[in-house]
Amino acid sequence: MARSRFPSPLGRRAALGILGAGLSGPFIRPSLAQAAWPEQTTIPDSLKGTGEVRIAGYGGTMQEAQQKAYYDSFEKLSGIKVLAFPGASPTKVKAMVETGNVEWDMAQLSRGSIMNLMKTGDYFEKIDYSLVDDGVGKEHRFEYGLEMLVWAQVLAYRTDAFKGSAPTGWADFWDTRKFPGDRAMFGTSGGGWPEMEFALMAAGVPADKVYPLDVDKALASYTKIKKDVVKWWDTGAVPIQLLTDREVTMTTVWNGRMAALQAAGVPAAISWEQGLSKRDAWGIPKGAKNKANAMKFAAFSTMAIPQARIAFAIPYGSVNGGSNEYIPPDRLAMLPSAPEIKKKLVNYNYDWWIDNREAVIPKFNKWLLS
Repeated sequence: MARSRFPSPLGRRAALGILGAGLSGPFIRPSLAQAAWPEQTTIPDSLKGTGEVRIAGYGGTMQEAQQKAYYDSFEKLSGIKVLAFPGASPTKVKAMVETGNVEWDMAQLSRGSIMNLMKTGDYFEKIDYSLVDDGVGKEHRFEYGLEMLVWAQVLAYRTDAFKGSAPTGWADFWDTRKFPGDRAMFGTSGGGWPEMEFALMAAGVPADKVYPLDVDKALASYTKIKKDVVKWWDTGAVPIQLLTDREVTMTTVWNGRMAALQAAGVPAAISWEQGLSKRDAWGIPKGAKNKANAMKFAAFSTMAIPQARIAFAIPYGSVNGGSNEYIPPDRLAMLPSAPEIKKKLVNYNYDWWIDNREAVIPKFNKWLLS
């Protein structure tokens, strides 16, 4: 989740703390439940080695989940020591590569941030896909990165706000008569990309016709709800707090944040319909000292069982289709990669945003200030 970062796929989980710090972090199952986690007992010889691999992630809850889900297992099975660092960001990768002081062998970023950097220079190594499990779908593979986590940007609402009714898509989010109350949506103040896909679907554009985005139509749709949006948020903790404090009845949200909110007893729920399916990825900085070990870890972490283990730890989805057989139905029902949920989501088009963001963001910001 989580979801720090600089185009929209970047801001989601940089500020994650441990669950005990409040509602800002995704939900981790109690440690006693780890007895039920599937175990990876063997790995291909091609993933074994010596030395170390230095992995940059988001710290906090995500790093705790990754440590339990696959760092420890990888060390035991491969013979390669994992050194984990918080603070992953494309800005840091860019600086490391440009100065020749590459301190990380791998970084958890968004697909969009990797693509965005590669558009401006040579910042990442090509992925050796000969090592990667066949269960990882082609949609999760790209030349300079390997997707390793699926999350969703979705509609969330207070279940006590609408007298038993429940919103089920963006037309309902826009319908302030049927579903009254203030809203919150993702903005651009943190360097993010606006949720124009939601504005278009609210205006009646079919989910499979959203891209290429009709920016003028999206802004016209936004205008209809602008006065009801009391907060354009840029960090994942904000919409959760707004729901908790009853400051909004509906908001857009990153799905991983909602489990902690619900575990705390706040009457709130997700509507998965017409959400955006987004992905984090491993990127190996150009010139990484332990590039071969990083490739091995990337391959290990996207095997079916390690992917299932991360889903036990934190409610984000798998990129390996074989993972679902290791995840109990009640847990699978919380994940954006679950078959019944996945078909409700729109696959986020990072390519379109990379190609168009420099023209779209200023136009959105001008509209927001008008």
